[in-house]
Amino acid sequence: MKKIIVTFVLFFVVGNVLAQSLAINTDGSTSSASAMLDVKSTAKGFLPPRMDSTQRNAIAAPAAGLTIYNTSINALQYYNGTAWYSTVHFVGENYGGGIVFFVYDNGQHGLIASTADQSTGIRWSASPSAYTRAESDGINGGQNNTAIIIGSEAAVDGNQFAPTMCNAFSSTIAGITYGNWYLPSKYELNLLYLQKTIVGGFVAAEYWSSTEQGNGGANNQNFGTGVQTVSSKSVATIRVRAIRSF
Repeated sequence: MKKIIVTFVLFFVVGNVLAQSLAINTDGSTSSASAMLDVKSTAKGFLPPRMDSTQRNAIAAPAAGLTIYNTSINALQYYNGTAWYSTVHFVGENYGGGIVFFVYDNGQHGLIASTADQSTGIRWSASPSAYTRAESDGINGGQNNTAIIIGSEAAVDGNQFAPTMCNAFSSTIAGITYGNWYLPSKYELNLLYLQKTIVGGFVAAEYWSSTEQGNGGANNQNFGTGVQTVSSKSVATIRVRAIRSF
């Protein structure tokens, strides 16, 4: 019986190799003419090699197209001949001109932080007593706030303030310049605080958010304690870190 099974397997494999393709299935169908390997199943999936980033990096001279499942980021990755790329984005990834610090929609969308502060101390607005109603919070709330604040106050005295500092920032990586940066909402700022070690470059001091609190104040967060408070818009000693979304 063993001899018959081995003979059948050899016949199956050799026959398909001669045909330049191999089918693995349970329905007896032949392989697709365009595929070297054609796996058919309605009950099971294809399981690629699973390894963490350290094990992946130990692969000697990976071929372009080599594919693995990376258990460090829980995503498929492939080698393009130069670097490993993921099918999804992940926290800590160098992407879009900065460092990814938050993802959602299974890694299809998220937030990127610049790798350094844009200011070590700057005022929040051009007119500290003006109420711009930049009250958005949550994901992408900072983008709305930044546009509202600049539209309301940009021409007051012509000097920089926190939202214009972020709006004017750009990052060039490998010849590509990334714009569309903004001052984070208080929610986004807290997400950034939670990943401050991964993003890097922060100090234990207050950072502005773009979320306004009435005529005289706006939210900020201490990156030493994590506490969010409200400070006067005229305070010129609060730091700024720009973010962008994808």
